[in-house]
Amino acid sequence: MTNPVKEIFSGDAPPAPAALAAKVRTLTPSMTRSMQRVAAAVAKDPAGCAALTVTGLAELTGTSEATVVRTARLLGYPGYRDLRLALAGLAAHQQSGRAPSVTADIAVDDPIADVVTKLAYDEQQTLADTAAGLDTVQLGAAVSAAATARRIDIYGVGASSLVGMDLAQKLLRIGLIAHAHSDPHLAVTNAVQLRSGDVAIAITHSGSTGDVIEPLRVAFDRGATTVAITGRPDGPVSQYADHVLTTSTARESELRPAAMSSRTSQLLVVDCLFIGVAQRTYETAAPALAASYEALAHRHSPRSR
Repeated sequence: MTNPVKEIFSGDAPPAPAALAAKVRTLTPSMTRSMQRVAAAVAKDPAGCAALTVTGLAELTGTSEATVVRTARLLGYPGYRDLRLALAGLAAHQQSGRAPSVTADIAVDDPIADVVTKLAYDEQQTLADTAAGLDTVQLGAAVSAAATARRIDIYGVGASSLVGMDLAQKLLRIGLIAHAHSDPHLAVTNAVQLRSGDVAIAITHSGSTGDVIEPLRVAFDRGATTVAITGRPDGPVSQYADHVLTTSTARESELRPAAMSSRTSQLLVVDCLFIGVAQRTYETAAPALAASYEALAHRHSPRSR
């Protein structure tokens, strides 16, 4: 099986300019310190960096030309020239009259109205970043595998387990066999039963959650098609994933744990995956969904006295 991390950064076409800022935010934590300086510079001043040669950007960031080129390639661009073009496009987008950015940092004494505004902004940014950075080729491959799967197992712990349960119940309602496992022992014992034609999905924002990686590894070794939904596409979980779906890197603060933002981006990816599967299986999915609505209808109707 191929290494999906390499596939993510070696697509046929480089990311669109609008996706550049999202990729910088998502990938910076996994970069070397010197590469982080390059990434910080292009994120802070895309217009200024677009005007620099590779030598100029290396001098500005106190790095080497090789580091600048490696950073460009990690962000998904064949070379520095392509990154410069994307930076120019991003700068033009930022100067096109958008509303000024809103800080999402929430203070202890913030009025509740400000809390609502800041949370809404941050959720919107998280969704936009995730959509911009999501590899639709990888998504399409995951959809194809899930749509024809004999069985789908989903692994997640903590907040990610809630996302896993959401995906499982959606798939069940369109007639697929899907189970979400939050107990690591049950996850592994179920993964042992998987084989070719089955699908295993691991949800871990950090990409390094052992209780999620272990059952995915077992599923991978058993020949199942494996999918990782993660904010760290270079994390250990990707070693055992045929397809990697990248979520936005959460911006953690004292009053807003990273789990809140990561769950938002995971739910978007899960919805995209589900809709894709429902489209591929529409002839059977539509009647199954209608049947589930009918079976539950009496629970939503006013009770007669």
